[in-house]
Amino acid sequence: MPKRVLKGHVVSDSNNRTVTVSVERRFTHPVMKKTIRRSKKYTAHDADNKAKIGDFVSIRECAPISKTKRWEVLTEGSV
Repeated sequence: MPKRVLKGHVVSDSNNRTVTVSVERRFTHPVMKKTIRRSKKYTAHDADNKAKIGDFVSIRECAPISKTKRWEVLTEGSV
């Protein structure tokens, strides 16, 4: 089964080798037919401490690294 890849913005980089990434999804409300934005935060492993707050990154599913980390940072790009 392929690993999921998500894209989002780094909202926290205060921990060592860990970043918090906010991923936004959009969908149409089933009754109101209005586009709704929902966001969710993921804790991701950043081995080189390269990602900074505001960076746009891709994260990929991985084996559990700690209690909350199940994602790893793939690419970085400043916005």
